Amino acid sequence: MTAPALPVLSPPGLSLRAVAEGVYAFEQPPGGWCLNNAGLITAGGRAVLVDTVATESRALRLREEVLRIAPDGPDFVVNTHFHGDHVFGNSHFAPRATVVAGEQTRSDMAESGLGLCHLWPQVEWGHIELALPDLTFRDTLTLRAGDLTVELLQVGPAHTADDVVAWVPQRRVLFTGDVVWSGVTPFVLMGSLEGSLRALARLRALGPQVVVPGHGPVGGPELIDATEAYLRWLGALAQDGLRDGLTPFQTAEAADPGEFAELLDGERLVANLHRAYGELRGLAPGARIDVAAAFGEMVRFHGGLPACHA
Repeated sequence: MTAPALPVLSPPGLSLRAVAEGVYAFEQPPGGWCLNNAGLITAGGRAVLVDTVATESRALRLREEVLRIAPDGPDFVVNTHFHGDHVFGNSHFAPRATVVAGEQTRSDMAESGLGLCHLWPQVEWGHIELALPDLTFRDTLTLRAGDLTVELLQVGPAHTADDVVAWVPQRRVLFTGDVVWSGVTPFVLMGSLEGSLRALARLRALGPQVVVPGHGPVGGPELIDATEAYLRWLGALAQDGLRDGLTPFQTAEAADPGEFAELLDGERLVANLHRAYGELRGLAPGARIDVAAAFGEMVRFHGGLPACHA
């Protein structure tokens, strides 16, 4: 006799909190690997959800919170990029909601599938059905929730080859996906160092008052500055290491993280240096790189697989 399946319990304590009128953030502390943020914009009976979450239990919690504020659920789900922590919860809102993403994000999602689950098999991912975007775009797309506009801006390559941010100009709130980080080490292995710096300049020019990063606590424009500071340090480190004939791993071993030592997931430095070295050697922003090899070196630098508490 087969035992009945146990119900998936949603994590307690996670909630959508207002960061402006009609605009909410879903923060997942401490914000390390696969603990991403999401957001909700709602007015006039319409709602836009920005990103979902990694596991079934967390997706169910996010859904509870969304329905508490928008009882009919979101009309649109925006995926800022293809990584599983931002998209695996799509199926808990589709097909009622139209899933929206940059054009390449859809193909990258389809290619990567549920690969993230195999990277951390000890995580209780639950039942995940990949729901690919129904609507894709290039450059810009404007969604509306009542009298609020949600401007989707394609700013990548940055964190990945195709990154989208969501800007709510009436409230001066910016949802950055993983282009901006808060208390967490940025990660550009699959995107671009130079592209990230260009994207940050574009985001700063919007003049946001509230910045909801992809990971870590919500803040203001100082989060853009802090992300840029790390990336400029990374770029200088890569230039010095390449000049001195060091490998990315050797450069990371010799580096003094200084002010960045307190950032979560500092092991990402090795992977980031692989991207930075590649671009110094002429690799195009967002071009394919040996992710498995770079990730393997990062694991060796860390002394084991980084912790994932999704």
